[in-house]
Amino acid sequence: MATLPGGIQGLYPEALSPEQLEKLRGFKIQTRITNEKYLRTHKEVELLISGFFREMFLKRPDNIQEFAADYFTDPRLPNKIHMQLIKEKKAA
Repeated sequence: MATLPGGIQGLYPEALSPEQLEKLRGFKIQTRITNEKYLRTHKEVELLISGFFREMFLKRPDNIQEFAADYFTDPRLPNKIHMQLIKEKKAA
């Protein structure tokens, strides 16, 4: 049985004590809050992901992994995101 951060032990949630379950619940909630704050302050993440999905659904590639690698390594991508951020700030 492994010891996880915060002293939580066990391989399965049902193996956790009530106190451990409460710690785990609190950790999950705090992680979601932290992630949400990060995403709200970094609009470029939303633009990257939505742009990727938009292109993927339009092109419907057979090899998703290769398409993703090409999409995220495109040297023009940072400029595209930057221009979208400027456009959204002007619209606000």
